[in-house]
Amino acid sequence: MRSIILAVLVAAPLVAQNPPAPPTPAPRPRPSQPQRDLRAPVADTGIFSPAPLPPGNDLRRPDGKPGRAYWQQRADYSIKATLDTTRRRIDGSVTIRYTNNSPDTLNRVWLQLDQNLFRQGSVGSFLNAQESRFGGAGFDGGFDISRFTMSAAPVAPRGRPAAAGSKPQPVKSRVDDTMLDVDLPTALPPGWVATFAIDYGFNIPDHGADRMGRDGSLYELAQWYPRMCVYDDIHGWNTTQYLGQGEFYLEYGNFDYEVTLPAGYIVAGTGVLQNPLEVLTAAQRARLAAAAKSDSISHIVTEQELASGAARPKKDGTLTWRFRAENVRDVAWAASPEYLWDASAWKGILAHAYYRPSAKATWADAADMSRYSIQEYSTRWFPYPYPQISAVEGPVSGMEYPMVAMEARDETKEGLYSVITHEIGHMWYPMVVGSDERRYAWMDEGFNTFINIFSEEGYFKRDDSKRRKGEGQFVLLNDQAPTAQPIITPANRYRTDGNLGSLAYIKPGMALYFLRAKVLGPEVFDAAFQEYTRRWAFKHPQPADFFRTFEDVSGRELDWFWRGWFYTTAALDQAVESVTQGQGGIRVVIRNAGQQVAPVELQLTYSDGSNQLLRYPVEIWYKGDKYTAMITTDKAVVAATVNPDGQFPDLNAGNNAWRATTAATP
Repeated sequence: MRSIILAVLVAAPLVAQNPPAPPTPAPRPRPSQPQRDLRAPVADTGIFSPAPLPPGNDLRRPDGKPGRAYWQQRADYSIKATLDTTRRRIDGSVTIRYTNNSPDTLNRVWLQLDQNLFRQGSVGSFLNAQESRFGGAGFDGGFDISRFTMSAAPVAPRGRPAAAGSKPQPVKSRVDDTMLDVDLPTALPPGWVATFAIDYGFNIPDHGADRMGRDGSLYELAQWYPRMCVYDDIHGWNTTQYLGQGEFYLEYGNFDYEVTLPAGYIVAGTGVLQNPLEVLTAAQRARLAAAAKSDSISHIVTEQELASGAARPKKDGTLTWRFRAENVRDVAWAASPEYLWDASAWKGILAHAYYRPSAKATWADAADMSRYSIQEYSTRWFPYPYPQISAVEGPVSGMEYPMVAMEARDETKEGLYSVITHEIGHMWYPMVVGSDERRYAWMDEGFNTFINIFSEEGYFKRDDSKRRKGEGQFVLLNDQAPTAQPIITPANRYRTDGNLGSLAYIKPGMALYFLRAKVLGPEVFDAAFQEYTRRWAFKHPQPADFFRTFEDVSGRELDWFWRGWFYTTAALDQAVESVTQGQGGIRVVIRNAGQQVAPVELQLTYSDGSNQLLRYPVEIWYKGDKYTAMITTDKAVVAATVNPDGQFPDLNAGNNAWRATTAATP
């Protein structure tokens, strides 16, 4: 620019040395500025906004898979216990080998003391009355721990002997209702294993929150030993109290356990019986071997043998039953001197049924019900990984533990099957896919309710679609109540029994059924559900892992679905607002009157009696709550209906249809 400036200076005329000061120029008018309306930033909170999921990382990938850095703790147990039927008490000892696979050095650990729910003044006793389903407090219960020691050593490399560890030392502990806070005398570094030795006992409650208990001489024993809390990458130590309603979250491992009890008892438990020569007769062992090769029911212990005393190898004293279970998160057992025992098999997996003669009217088919359930879920979703399943009859109305399904007697075959197949379905969710039941009950009860649909329809060869419509109305009404809560609510915080039924069971089951039938289609949905089960078998998935796996496998953005169904109580209300027929076509205005969104199924009925079903994707609601469908046809329309089969959970069915008036009908 220097050359331009020089040229201007050369061309300028000469002026006097002291020229007069120029006059001050008048201020130039400034152009007027338009007034702006400054608005606060708008957050993306609509139904199509991203679901509130944590970011993916090396532990849990953004596609829903476990990451390369995923880790999980391990707990292996050896348990010896004695059942004193006179005192109605368990006394035992447990050795826990706890492996620290985390990247953290642990200075303390936490254990679950679930029997403490049945102590006077437990937190759960303030929420659930003693006589209620999840009650049982107001009783001289709870764990008595007389010895607790710890030793530690590094994990031995594969194929090498274990290194010498520290000597057992007493631990300091603090009971916090149903949790035990343990201050370790020796820190537990990554890659080390702690060995805890605990002597304990407890009085058995008659009604154990409908998850265990006693009925005369019959015992159903669960939560019967101190159990390690889960330490994970999301919450660290999971110390949510056991209040009766919320269930469990546990680590996987191998279990060796033995129970000593009167010789007249028959025991059904998690795992495989290790000493059949000591506790079974030769005839019973032969019948079991034959049952393992047949899908027909074999009678292992008969009513005649119970009456004659031939059902037991000895009549007096005690017997010790020994079991082993591999890669499970828990063990439970039931025992009675009155148990009949039936068995059947599918592909070598034994399906047992244990029941008293008084329950024979419906329980005579229980072994076949168990076998069919194992076959159904293995074939459709994921192969059953364990060698047996035991359905046991007793006072517990319905409860599941690995390889053990507890059910009460029922008046009808249909009623009994619905409970048996439900509890056996839990062998997949959460026994194989180890979700956090205490926080996310829907990830076990809801998933299980969904897979039960196909099991019940298949076993009875029937269509249950009408029942699902009724359940949908229950959910819709529950979501409109003042006590409504979203599915994502932790189980212990449900405000009503209706919320328990809706949020843990029916609504998430409906959501999956709807996602399969109306959004993704059976082929894509089934592939996604199978992949989720495979990815997270014997691991600890979070809700985000489930949601992301479905989006990964389907290739669909489903934030609107997760947000509407799981994070809110939004209701679906689709309506036909108007229908106009003109030259060569029909114009139908559809309205989304609720806060939930979904694809649209629109059925047109013509004057010649024919019907046309049209499907519109959920994306039609991107631009607002109204959509105009243009249909090219020469036929005269007499009716237009959204949700024609009633399978969409629509809040107001009264606005679903339009019908032409008589005058307007050609």
